[in-house]
Amino acid sequence: MSDPTRLDTHTDPRDAEMTAPAAVTTTLDAQIDKEEAKAARRGIRQLLPRRSAKLIIGLVIVLAIVAFGVIAPFFVQDPRFSGNDALQPPSADHILGTTKLGYDVFAQLAYGTQGSLMVGIIAALIALTLSIVFGILAGYIGGWGDEGLSLVTNIMLVIPGIPLAMVIATYFPSRSWMLVAFVLGITSWAGSAVVLRVQARSLRSRDYVAAAKVAGEKPWRVILVEILPNLLPLLAAQFLFAIIFAILGEAGLSYLGLGATDSITWGTILNDAQTGQALGTRAWWWFVPPGILIALLGAGLSLINFSIDEIINPKLRVAPENARRVRKAKQAGKGVEADVDAADAAAAEAALVETEQPVTEQTQAEQNGVRA
Repeated sequence: MSDPTRLDTHTDPRDAEMTAPAAVTTTLDAQIDKEEAKAARRGIRQLLPRRSAKLIIGLVIVLAIVAFGVIAPFFVQDPRFSGNDALQPPSADHILGTTKLGYDVFAQLAYGTQGSLMVGIIAALIALTLSIVFGILAGYIGGWGDEGLSLVTNIMLVIPGIPLAMVIATYFPSRSWMLVAFVLGITSWAGSAVVLRVQARSLRSRDYVAAAKVAGEKPWRVILVEILPNLLPLLAAQFLFAIIFAILGEAGLSYLGLGATDSITWGTILNDAQTGQALGTRAWWWFVPPGILIALLGAGLSLINFSIDEIINPKLRVAPENARRVRKAKQAGKGVEADVDAADAAAAEAALVETEQPVTEQTQAEQNGVRA
C-alpha cells in the first residue's frame, strides 16, 4: 500500500517531449537576437569614421587647438597690456616674447585662437545654410525653381570669394569679427551648393522619397526627414571645408588690413607683425606662432575631412585593404614565378644532359670505328 504523504517523483515522458521544443525555440530566438544586434552594431560602425591614423591625428590636433583657445585666455594677461618691454625674445616671463608695443605674444595668440575659431565656425554655419537652401532645395523642387536658384549659384560661383569679401569689407571702416564672418559666409557657399544639388537630384528619384510623396508628406518634411539624413557625411565634409576657407580668408583679409578692428585673431596678429616690421627686426616669435597654428588647424581639419570622405565614397573605404591584397598577391606571384623559373631551368638542364649523353656515346662509337 502506497504512502499518501510521499511525493510522486515520477515524470511523464510526454511532458519532457513538450518542453524540449520550447527550449529549442527559446535558444533559436536568443541566437537570432544576437545576430540582429551584431548586424545593427556593424551597420553603425559602417556609418562612423574608421579609426584610422588620419582621423586620430586630425582629432588630436583640432581638439588641442580648441582647448588652447578655450582654456588659455583664463590664465594669460590682458593681450592689450603694453607695460612689458618691447620686442623681447621668448623667456621665462614671456613664453613667446613681446611685440613692438610690448604686448605679450602668448596672450595675443590665446585670444587670437578664440577669435579665429569663432570666425571660422560662424562663417561655416552661414555658408552651409545657404548651400542647403540653394543646393538641396533646388535639387529637390526641380523645374523653374531649380533653374532660378541654380542661376544665382552659378553667378556666385564665377565671382572670386576673397576679392568680393575685400570689396564688401572696404565699405565698413569699423569691422567686428561677426561682420567679417558674415562676409566670408555669404561669399563661400556656391561650391558646396553645386555638390549638394547633384546629390539631392539623385536622392529625389529614390523609392523611399517617392513613397513619402505618395503618403502626402509636405516637401519640407521630405527634405528634413528623407533627404538631409542621407547627406549628413557630405554636409559634415562641406562644413569642415568651409571652416578652413573662412580661417584662411580671415587671415588674408586681416593681413591686408581689412579684418576685424575690435578683436584679436591670427590674421590681426600677422597684420600687426607686418606693420611693425617684425621680419626686418628678426622678431620671428611674433609671426611664426600664428602661422604654425593656421597650418596645423588646416592640416587637422583636412585629415578629418579625408576620414569623412571614406564614408561618402566606399571605394576610398576599401582602398587600403585592396592595396594590401594587391601587394600580397604580387609577392605571392613573384614567389610562384621564381619557383616556375627554377623548375624550368632544372628541366632545361636535365634535357640538355639527356641530349648530350647520346651524342657522346655516338661520337665514341665513331671514334672506335675509325681506329678499327
